[in-house]
Amino acid sequence: MTGMVRAHRGRAMRGAALALLFATAGAALPARAQEATLQELRMRQLEASVRALQAQVFAAGKGGAPAAAGPVATPASGPLTDMLTRMDALEAQIARLTAQNEEQANRLRQLEGKLAAPAATAVTVAPAATAPASGAPAQLVPEKAPEKSATATNLAAMTGGASEAKHAAKPAEAKPAGPEKPSAARVAAVKAVIKPKTADAGDDEYSYGFRLWEGKFYPEAQQQLKLFLDKYPKHAKASHGRNLLGRAYLDDGKPRDAAAWFLKNYQTDAQGPRAADSLLGLAQAMGQLQDNNRACIALSEFATNYPAEAKGRLKAPYDSTRAGITCSQ
Repeated sequence: MTGMVRAHRGRAMRGAALALLFATAGAALPARAQEATLQELRMRQLEASVRALQAQVFAAGKGGAPAAAGPVATPASGPLTDMLTRMDALEAQIARLTAQNEEQANRLRQLEGKLAAPAATAVTVAPAATAPASGAPAQLVPEKAPEKSATATNLAAMTGGASEAKHAAKPAEAKPAGPEKPSAARVAAVKAVIKPKTADAGDDEYSYGFRLWEGKFYPEAQQQLKLFLDKYPKHAKASHGRNLLGRAYLDDGKPRDAAAWFLKNYQTDAQGPRAADSLLGLAQAMGQLQDNNRACIALSEFATNYPAEAKGRLKAPYDSTRAGITCSQ
């Protein structure tokens, strides 16, 4: 009887212990589940942050495949431990990606600074072939014309194609290239040059320019001769005026300006009274510019088109010009 009571009591005590154990386990399970849910949410947020950082880093790097999100640890003691391990790995990867992103941004700023530096110090370089201060063009480059006579071809080679223009370019007008503040003595000397007054006003203007040139007042002569050509472009002395204007520039040490006016006079009226003089002057100007090729072409054109002048009125300057220029023929 006593043994039966003892056995009953043992079973009761074991039942109570089991009930207590189940009650304790039942109370603990919801807490662990709640913690697991929170950890799962945190892990998902970390994974989203990793993906965002990967996109930013590799977009800044312009190419390359995103790195893997990191190894997932093998469960050691259950899902909760695995989740914690994964979160540690994700946090470490976030730190690496953040550092890489900051490094790329710093390199980009340095590169932008290097690219901006040359632009800030850049200067505009003026073209080499600009119009001279005197107003005559530095180089005549008109439209290309169809092939014509041998004379036209030679002249085109001589002038770099300028002779093939339909209309010769008119030198731009400008102020005289004389001293900005001429001395009182020079002003008085220029005033002493008398301007003629006759029934032919155009001839008076040309003659006054000739007298200034003859007195070696070259800038003043240039100004006066331009005035004459502007007022009387069809005057009988127009050929004289254009040729003398080229001569005034040549004697003033400005062969490029002189060449432009010599060429203009020859092109405007090849049969004019001073066309031959201008072609010879063009050869002299090219010689001073060290352009022997064009100087030789001008001399050949002069000898071909004006044989009488080459043997008569202009023989002396023609011979001296030829002696100063080496030509192949």
